Amino acid sequence: MAIEEIWRQFYSGLLQTSFLEFVAVIAGIVSVWFSKQENILVYPIGLINTIAFIYISIEGHLYGEASVNLYYTIVSVYGWILWSKKDNKHQSATVIEHSNRRQIMAQLVFFSVCYVVIYAALRYLKKDFAPGAIPWADALASASAYTGMWLMARKKVESWYWWIITNISSIPLYFAKGYVFTTFQYLVLLILAVAGLLSWIKKAEANKWKQ
Repeated sequence: MAIEEIWRQFYSGLLQTSFLEFVAVIAGIVSVWFSKQENILVYPIGLINTIAFIYISIEGHLYGEASVNLYYTIVSVYGWILWSKKDNKHQSATVIEHSNRRQIMAQLVFFSVCYVVIYAALRYLKKDFAPGAIPWADALASASAYTGMWLMARKKVESWYWWIITNISSIPLYFAKGYVFTTFQYLVLLILAVAGLLSWIKKAEANKWKQ
């Protein structure tokens, strides 16, 4: 596809962006910025994004993404509680750190199970209930996001690797569905995810020396 055609579709889609999608995208970008900063505001602002995208995803037959945003909503509450806990020095009881080998293996298993379940469900639903679904892409974006969100709540550096996968797979997925402004969101989130990864790696190293 030529650059001119991509730009034409982007501009046309931007003009058709709903107010709800606009608010959801802005909230999503701001929440990821706060997560990069290890700021607890990531969760209340993120909830605006996730609740809005549950509706948007269902409307666009992106049922895997809808399930992800429902999961985001639930885990956001969990993460909000976890990040709020303080130790006896009134500092966050959960610190940024790397996953150990056992935890990484568990993450890979968790991702694989999520992918297979979501892919199988979307393949089954596609014919009669979700004709617009793209099972393999939707499952990839969803399973990686499931993994990343859980690790974010636990402040694991590896959460950013999963977010990078989610963002890369979501860019063409939402563009193909006509959600151009949301596509732009995932492009920005991809950049923020790389920045977040580098920032959290430094913080994890600093926390390791404090122990």
